[in-house]
Amino acid sequence: MTRQKILITGASSGLGAGMARSFAAKGRDLALCARRTERLDELKTELSQQYPGIKIAVATLDVRDHEQVPKVFSELSDQLGGIDRIIVNAGIGSGARLGTGKLWANKKTIETNLVAALVQIETALEIFTKTGSGHLVLISSVLGNAGVPGVKAAYCASKAGLTSLGESLRAEYARGPIKVTVIEPGYIESEMTAKSNSTMLMVDNDTGVKALVAAIEREPGRAVVPRWPWAPLVQLLRVLPPPLTKPFA
Repeated sequence: MTRQKILITGASSGLGAGMARSFAAKGRDLALCARRTERLDELKTELSQQYPGIKIAVATLDVRDHEQVPKVFSELSDQLGGIDRIIVNAGIGSGARLGTGKLWANKKTIETNLVAALVQIETALEIFTKTGSGHLVLISSVLGNAGVPGVKAAYCASKAGLTSLGESLRAEYARGPIKVTVIEPGYIESEMTAKSNSTMLMVDNDTGVKALVAAIEREPGRAVVPRWPWAPLVQLLRVLPPPLTKPFA
């Protein structure tokens, strides 16, 4: 099935912008939202010039503003004449070591990556229930499979929670017509991964986004991208004793 009208949150940079460029090249209509309006406008201009035959709607949205999420999704849907795929991508990778007095940093990460994602999920399911079908995509992380000591503790917890929500939804909507996909990216070059120490496992943005979009188009229940080396590494992460996960921080 071709999902022609795609909404992407966190679309102003990184994987979100990369997915927008890739889907635009496929001729899909796009609804793009993020906090940084200027970057969204620049992206819209770029894609409109390259692909004049597609529709592109943009809107400013901080996903932690829960009341705005349904309003913005509805407005974008109206502009495109419907939405048949929603990609819950907005997220942050910041955080601090637990117990260092920086509760605000870890709270912000969990609120953005998990609580705000829940609001987006609720909104997406309402839209798809009304229209009778749709594809919900949750961008989690390979780090949702294990706890990682240090500054990524809250990030790992938030992604583990998001993956769990996705697994619950996969069970609930197993027979369709709403499909749910959980994508677990490894380290893909972006603003979020710029400070990562695991550069040996990093792939460039183009390679990572290509694998990401290909997986989304297949509409699996769950996928790790890029498959190599992350599919076997995820299996390892699930069984490693906690102290040995530090190299992935």
